[in-house]
Formats: sequence, C-alpha cells, structure tokens
Amino acid sequence: MSEPYSDASGHAHGPWGPYGAYGPPVPSPPPRPLARRLLAPLGALAGVAAAFAYVGSVDPNEPGHYPVCPLLRFAGLYCPGCGGLRSAHAFIHGDLGTALGANALAVVGYGIFAVVMVLWLVRAVRGVPMRLAISPAWWWGIGAVLTLFTVVRNLPFGAALAP
Repeated sequence: MSEPYSDASGHAHGPWGPYGAYGPPVPSPPPRPLARRLLAPLGALAGVAAAFAYVGSVDPNEPGHYPVCPLLRFAGLYCPGCGGLRSAHAFIHGDLGTALGANALAVVGYGIFAVVMVLWLVRAVRGVPMRLAISPAWWWGIGAVLTLFTVVRNLPFGAALAP
C-alpha cells in the first residue's frame, strides 16, 4: 500500500487519488417537479379518502355489508380493530362521541394519520423527502398499547372501551 502524500497545493492524497476511494463528489440531481413530489402523498390521501367515503356510505351497523371479525366470531373477544368500521362511519358523519365509543383507539389513529399526512404534504411541497424511521422502542410501545387496549376492553371494568 502506498503512503499518503501531499501535492503542490498541500492537500493530502491517499493511494486512490485526490478524492479518496470513491471518486469525485457527485452533484445532487435537480429537484423533481412539484406535481411529481405530490403524487405519492396525494395518492395515499385519495386511497384513504375513498375508503372512508365507502364506509361513510355503506353503514357497518347494518349486517351483511362487511365481514365479521374472526376473533369475535370464534372466540367472543374484541380485537383492537373491532368497532373500527362503526367508528369510521360515525366519525365521517360528525358523531365524535359515537366514534369514540365504537373504537377510541381508531379515532386516535385518525388524528395521527392526519398529522402525518400534513407533514408529508408540507415536506413534499418544500422538496424535502419524507422519512419515517420509528425506533424499535416505539414499535414495542405501540404493541404494548394495542395489547393493553385489547385486554382492557375485554374485561368487565373496560366495558366502556368495547364497541
């Protein structure tokens, strides 16, 4: 291996040349047009809006429109998602009390989704990529909240959380 040396300008060079092993710095690509940057967040928003529009127009309180939760059907237990469709239906119709009663955790999820969507849209307009990196500790915390919610809503003292 050759030793680093200095050229006439006083810059140190290694065995690979003045830029190191990877060559000269690569210029960043030009920013994408605004319409292209907004495509992903607006597409996701359109998909969620379409799903909410369907749930808003087809009442989940009437039997036969949606499948029954398998955990509720076979074990008689409410999963963390039980009541989510009824919650979404009530939320769309502006009945926040009924939405919270059907599935309070889902309503919290709607709020979190709204915040993330606004953040994503603002970052897309500014040309800053959206990177959501959630640490394992947060995933464990989310899992613990879902588990606790599921257990409590199936116990007699947690009947207020049951749909």
